[in-house]
Amino acid sequence: MADKRSASTVERRWLKVLGTLNEFQARLFVAEKASELGRGGVSRLARLTGMSRSTILKGLQELSGSGAVSVPPQGRLRRAGGGRKRSTEVDPGVERALERIMEESTAGDPMSTLKWTTKSTRSLATELERRGHSVCYVTVARCLHQMGYSLQASVKTIEGRQHPDRDAQFRHINRQVQAFMRSGDPVISVDTKKKELVGDFRNAGRTWRRQGEPSEVFTHDFPHLGNGKAVPYGTYDVAQDRGLVNVGISHDTGEFAVESIRRWWRLVGKRSYTQAKRLLICADAGGSNGPRLRAWKLHLQRLANEMRVPISVCHYPPGTSKWNKIEHRLFSFISLTWKGQPLVSFETVVNLIGSTRTRSGLTVKAVLDTRQYEPAQEVSAQEMKDLNLKGDAFHPDWNYALAPAPR
Repeated sequence: MADKRSASTVERRWLKVLGTLNEFQARLFVAEKASELGRGGVSRLARLTGMSRSTILKGLQELSGSGAVSVPPQGRLRRAGGGRKRSTEVDPGVERALERIMEESTAGDPMSTLKWTTKSTRSLATELERRGHSVCYVTVARCLHQMGYSLQASVKTIEGRQHPDRDAQFRHINRQVQAFMRSGDPVISVDTKKKELVGDFRNAGRTWRRQGEPSEVFTHDFPHLGNGKAVPYGTYDVAQDRGLVNVGISHDTGEFAVESIRRWWRLVGKRSYTQAKRLLICADAGGSNGPRLRAWKLHLQRLANEMRVPISVCHYPPGTSKWNKIEHRLFSFISLTWKGQPLVSFETVVNLIGSTRTRSGLTVKAVLDTRQYEPAQEVSAQEMKDLNLKGDAFHPDWNYALAPAPR
């Protein structure tokens, strides 16, 4: 940030000097500055000074000796206001006509200082020409910027209606996490990553390859062309910055979610937390680990019976899954690891996930789960009644614990 501030200060300083030079001196001065900046210097100086690219390029040629330096005779400089006039000066009606077109096609809040339109500058130039104003698309772009328009993309900021207890639940989760970590008990964040087609399909992103040798993939992402779908279910250890991803090949069910946690406990957690007296799971409010899913709670009870420690669960409020730590501490880095890589087989998926590393110390273990999980498992009311389930005082539907059944 300090470098940017100093650079802008220097630019403001020599722009004052530029204003005292004549046309010939200014051309050479700006060309010298552009050559110092290197690649992109001409475009940057053109935007900064308002000088045309052709003028700056002419100055570069004169400085390099490849072009004839046209030193003007003494006293023969262009008079003030000389040279070609801008289109908007020759035809003052251009801006008014453009404003009318934009009013017809602008979407969004009319009171906003930043406006946007669905028309391109070339389309607008064509429309202006149809209305009797001959201008190029570059002039249209310059006029739009002067009128307060800019190119903008949609931004995901509207979260919709929030649950009234949203913030209170976040505070409750934070208190629970801190309490478990102080006592040395494991805290895990769980979720299912986006399902991925397995086969020669295009994967977003780019990788370094020899020039002219890109990975060849199918032109269409039709599922029947591949080998199925990979269902990565992740378990992230918040304290130790370690993760285990169980890659399924069938359905994302409550049984599959709990089996993924069981594998984390057997392969990683049991060795890391030999003195664990309890386990905290932070999960989303939907999917295979949703609070309303009976199969999720049934299989969690069975897991608690096996582990012989109580399992506490805290669900994030609806619509807040992006705050789940596994999303930005594990899944985001997996996506970076396999970007641009076709996931040609399940082994490729497992190997790429297992190779995920970060400079902060994240390590990931990946395993392949070849079991077939049946969707929509029926759990009776009696089975739910037999669960050793106890809800918290605050939002028992989001916060509850499953104690091991007596031996």
